[in-house]
Amino acid sequence: MIAVDMGAIGDDLSCKETDVSICAKDSSGPYDYELTGRLIELAQKEQLPYAVDIYPHYGSDASAALRGGHNIRTALIGPGVHASHAMERTHKEAVINTAKLLAAYIQTY
Repeated sequence: MIAVDMGAIGDDLSCKETDVSICAKDSSGPYDYELTGRLIELAQKEQLPYAVDIYPHYGSDASAALRGGHNIRTALIGPGVHASHAMERTHKEAVINTAKLLAAYIQTY
């Protein structure tokens, strides 16, 4: 399961508003190493601007699925977004790059 959500940006994070955020770990723990690694490889191969970050105070639908008892591999990606839960702002390139990463993943399977 690849959850698509916002990628946080901030002073202590690598992601920018034009990047695809690939989350390695959130408050529930690390995402699947192989699936996350595959997404990083695809971002590199497709020459997409991306960042790998850790969100210690955040949880996604993928981590909720694991807590719900599903035995699945999970990953989390999304466009870089500023100001979560307020006036959220991103760049259209981040949305396009996120879609390109998902398309590249789908084409490989």
